[in-house]
Amino acid sequence: MNLKSYIENIPNFPTEGIVFRDITPLLKNPNAFKCVITELSNHAAQNNAELIVGIESRGFLFGTTIAHTLGIPFVPIRKKGKLPKAVFSKEYSLEYGTGQLDIHTDALEQGTRTYLVDDLLATGGTALAAAQLIEKLGGTLVGVGFVIELNDLKGRDYLKKYTVTSLVNY
Repeated sequence: MNLKSYIENIPNFPTEGIVFRDITPLLKNPNAFKCVITELSNHAAQNNAELIVGIESRGFLFGTTIAHTLGIPFVPIRKKGKLPKAVFSKEYSLEYGTGQLDIHTDALEQGTRTYLVDDLLATGGTALAAAQLIEKLGGTLVGVGFVIELNDLKGRDYLKKYTVTSLVNY
């Protein structure tokens, strides 16, 4: 299936010069969404994932469904101040600003084979911060899956030590 045909390009959003890759049409199409879930679920299963971690917010859309498909737990990584219990935090840079990610300190057990999911790999800052949080908790990051990868931003370079897959490349 040509997933790229279900992704809309929105120029100059959220700032001038950025092309936003809108996955709304993909989410609206059951076959396209199923294709994404199947492909990323297969990648997670091939890497013997025991837990899926999704990055707020669009990583939740895919991560929870992948976890359900595989019959394994899901853990959210959230933006600053969104989790109610004790957290580990990591600041990161992205293509148009900075941010902070948090994960509950009791989110996973030492050695848990974890698969990280998000919708987009751009500069790699968000994914690297999430990976570092998983590892800080003692998780073993067995793979990282994205729907979209923006090749020119070279985010994959920051994730070289992980098995990375992306379904659509720009």
